[in-house]
Amino acid sequence: MASARHPEVIDVRAAHPLQLADAWLDALTLEQGSSPRTIDAYGRDLHRLHEYLAAHGGPAPAQIDSRRLRGFIHHLVDLGLAPASVSRMISAVRGFFRFLVGESYITNDPSEQLETPKKWRTLPDILSPEEVDRIIGSISLDERLAFRDRALFEVAYGAGLRVSEWITMGIGDIRMDDRIVRVVGKGNKERLVPVGRRALAAVAIYTRELRPSLVRDAPTSTLFVNSRGGSLSRMGAWKLLRKYVDLAGITTHVTPHTLRHSFATHLLEGGADLRAVQDMLGHADIATTQLYTQVDRTYLQQIHRQFHPRA
Repeated sequence: MASARHPEVIDVRAAHPLQLADAWLDALTLEQGSSPRTIDAYGRDLHRLHEYLAAHGGPAPAQIDSRRLRGFIHHLVDLGLAPASVSRMISAVRGFFRFLVGESYITNDPSEQLETPKKWRTLPDILSPEEVDRIIGSISLDERLAFRDRALFEVAYGAGLRVSEWITMGIGDIRMDDRIVRVVGKGNKERLVPVGRRALAAVAIYTRELRPSLVRDAPTSTLFVNSRGGSLSRMGAWKLLRKYVDLAGITTHVTPHTLRHSFATHLLEGGADLRAVQDMLGHADIATTQLYTQVDRTYLQQIHRQFHPRA
């Protein structure tokens, strides 16, 4: 990052956010004795905030409100960042804006209302089966990469995968004859997950009709590749999903992880055994999977209130 400017020469109304970030990082170093590692981490966090703001109108710090900051945090979650990483970024954002208020650069702190992951609601957002159908159905064959996109989302939802698992899956991990996918999850742990006919058919079409032309100049064992034959990024996967969610006319907040949440909830609502769902999700602790039984109970309570004569 550039060297910090002295507070008296920074015009907060026109200042580049990174100028002010440098001033805060210098203060952390000189006044609080923060370690170089902490300074580097906070610097990266604020650079990511700046990139997000630049993509959303580029407001100066004095113009940033709590809505924009919440949007930034949701963006981080959409990218699949771990709660610990999101918590650190929230800490950096809070510290930065407290500094701006303390130095009279701004009068109000828009970061006060940010909640850490520990305070977020525990029940995940889910889609209905019909909404999943609409998302996948919105992938028109007029799209150049339609076969890839259909296969991608059929497998992601059909096997309840984390976004890191769909974008790193190898072509040999789909076992057509056995109707399973091999998944390498957190901690390099392997699991085998059954997958349905729709997903298998979509993968078969993609690998036969489209993938060979994409990887011609860049041979790779990765199953789902981008338009140049390279690996899909988390951001690329998120943008693809966002595109088809919008085309499907779904207005709720949907992330790649929403497909995984929906997979688990739909299985449990259909009567699946909790232990079986735990194995398919790759949860080491069944307590993590039990979260979805809360969703199931919420759904049942809604049905009871709606239809029972004495509810």
